Amino acid sequence: MSDEQNTSQIGGIAAEALRQFIDRIERLEEEKKALAADIKDVYSQCKSQGFDTKIIRKIVALRKRDRQEREEEQQILDLYLAALGEA
Repeated sequence: MSDEQNTSQIGGIAAEALRQFIDRIERLEEEKKALAADIKDVYSQCKSQGFDTKIIRKIVALRKRDRQEREEEQQILDLYLAALGEA
């Protein structure tokens, strides 16, 4: 087996394809890190203007979910609170 074949295929693994996947994942991780920093900055801006960031985070999480799912959860929550005499 030649040296070229050894570097491109070792143990049935296509080294170049593996390297490309890893490079791509690393680039995406860097992008994710940059986006997380941007999001943190937006929350800081919200806070500096007097908004409650805890509530904003909750709204963002709620908006990701299906409306029907949210309503069902709220109904169960209300039922449980009523059973505890909290509602």
